[in-house]
Amino acid sequence: MKIAVSGGGTGGHIYPALALINEIKKQDAQAEFLYIGTEAGLEQKIVTGSNIPFKSIEITGFKRKLSMENVRTVMRFLKGVQDSKKYLKEFKPDVVIGTGGYVCGPVVYAAAKLGIPTVIHEQNSLPGLTNKFLARYVDKVAICFEEARSYFPDTKVVLTGNPRASEVIGINSDKAKDELGLKPGKRTVLIVGGSRGAKPINQAVIDMLPVLKEKDYQILYVTGEVHHESVLKEVAKIGNPFNVIIKPFISNMPEVLGGIDLIVGRAGATSLAEITALGLPSILIPSPYVTANHQEVNARSLSDHGAAVLLLESELNGAVLQKEIDSIMEEKGRLFEMRAASKKLGMPDAAARLYDEMKKLSK
Repeated sequence: MKIAVSGGGTGGHIYPALALINEIKKQDAQAEFLYIGTEAGLEQKIVTGSNIPFKSIEITGFKRKLSMENVRTVMRFLKGVQDSKKYLKEFKPDVVIGTGGYVCGPVVYAAAKLGIPTVIHEQNSLPGLTNKFLARYVDKVAICFEEARSYFPDTKVVLTGNPRASEVIGINSDKAKDELGLKPGKRTVLIVGGSRGAKPINQAVIDMLPVLKEKDYQILYVTGEVHHESVLKEVAKIGNPFNVIIKPFISNMPEVLGGIDLIVGRAGATSLAEITALGLPSILIPSPYVTANHQEVNARSLSDHGAAVLLLESELNGAVLQKEIDSIMEEKGRLFEMRAASKKLGMPDAAARLYDEMKKLSK
């Protein structure tokens, strides 16, 4: 089977694509891949680093207000469609999948016009503009949250989950926890503000430090590399509790998650796929700085089912966060209930589900 993949801009679009590719390789060692992205996005470096053939097009997203740049974007789109058709005719894929980001627009559109079976994968509860545009042309729309279904033609929609979820299952976390200095057998809370960290979350944790030393659980606190030095300066004034381990960044997060009892963090689609696959309870603090506030919509997909506590950044401070953590960690019944609710929402076989839908189209 030959598969063309497109997705870019952020890791949230790229890593699910790579997880899907890894699953397909497990099932079909003869499968061939072509990844079409941009050289300006993260995908070029990440994909080529994974030894996957890569072709690039030039494309930018539309501005949300009237601008001459939008005229240039239309021209880039048309050129991107032309270049994509050339790549696809040369590669001759059995199916084309777009995993998000504006680069998918010309690639998936070109495939549809060439009569190649097409799929788009929407990771968020609130779909982006590109996938809304492509929905009318593609054969299938794969979603991760039921809340996204109403935005697409119902006959095309299939609930598959996020392929990234498949990559956190069955990983032994003991070694990773030991390397981080976490005590075995002790209940653990992970606090992380995304890959770059989040200043409001960092400030809340700093405010909590005097109280945390009295708790019988341990904290793994990830500041983000950008904020690490400034956080350590503040911690030095207060003192670092023995049960709080502070790190700037964790590169092997899937290896750590399996040993966590509660996670406090943002509500990106990939993160939610991972934590529900593992059945992790969570306190979600959605970033208010993302397009259309989609992280809050994502978070409500968990909090409405009892799998998470939704805490808006505007409501966040040390006392509020401490109260929410304690209410979960110190009430074992609630921790158990949230764990069960999270597990119920998880789709650990998401990559296989998505591949099955692709195989149906390619026959």
